[in-house]
Amino acid sequence: MKQKVIRKKQKLNDKRVRALRWKSRFFLLPSILGVLLFFLIPFGVVAFYSVVDNPISKEFVFLDNFKNVAGNLAFKTAVKNTAVFSAIAVPLAVVLSLLLAIVLEAKLPFRSQFRTFFLSPMMVPVASIVLIWKVLFSYSGAINEWIKALGGKPIDWWYSNYSIMVIVILFLWKNLGYNMILFMAALASIPKDILEVARLESATPLQTFFFIKIRYLSSTMLFVTIMSLISSFKVFREVYMLTSDAPFDTAYLLQHYMNTKFKNLDYQTLSAAAIMMSVVMVIIIGTLFLVENHFGKDVEG
Repeated sequence: MKQKVIRKKQKLNDKRVRALRWKSRFFLLPSILGVLLFFLIPFGVVAFYSVVDNPISKEFVFLDNFKNVAGNLAFKTAVKNTAVFSAIAVPLAVVLSLLLAIVLEAKLPFRSQFRTFFLSPMMVPVASIVLIWKVLFSYSGAINEWIKALGGKPIDWWYSNYSIMVIVILFLWKNLGYNMILFMAALASIPKDILEVARLESATPLQTFFFIKIRYLSSTMLFVTIMSLISSFKVFREVYMLTSDAPFDTAYLLQHYMNTKFKNLDYQTLSAAAIMMSVVMVIIIGTLFLVENHFGKDVEG
């Protein structure tokens, strides 16, 4: 009798588990439909357009669009400028925000004021940021006035080789605060007992930083790097508002190229360029995950 009762209870428990599984799947359905509708289906359409001659005749041309894009001089210029910008801006955004977080972690005077200063760009609309940069870096702006006061010659910041440097400064000013807060939260979550043991073992601050803190910060560094990389591809908005659709050669980015193709209704070339950019982004982000897994696995264990 006892065995029958136990079997009945097990069956009831199994039924409850199955019911809960079906309910959880039902709750996931809206998210799955949203991803399918807004991400997977549009990506499939873009992939289809990238292998046809145009959206009207839809004649299959396989890799011809990719070859045309790869051989296009404007595309090569945009890729080069975007790669240079990301290679400069992303490491600076990660390193500087980490240094700021470490500095603000110490109990310094006016710490909250410094934090507010670096977070203020997040609360300022993009149009206001662009207006500030125009006032600072226009030919008759504040920066050139200071240069002239020091006996130098004014610089045409937006239409010279200095344009990429100005965009990097804008990118850092806009993104450092958010990254800094993420690093401050990660630093606060490091176990205090491990840091105390390191102090008792006479570890120097540099040894503590490189052998303990960096290990625990690896996942945050990965997230900050990925978000900064994505943001570096979205800086087109600010550049477009500053220079319209005709920037100087060094400020001509990938989204300028794509914006031109979109205005010309050249969807097949636009789609091929988007697919190529997506593949490169997947490779870069996958590499970053592999690096983070290598350096952070001992912490997770």
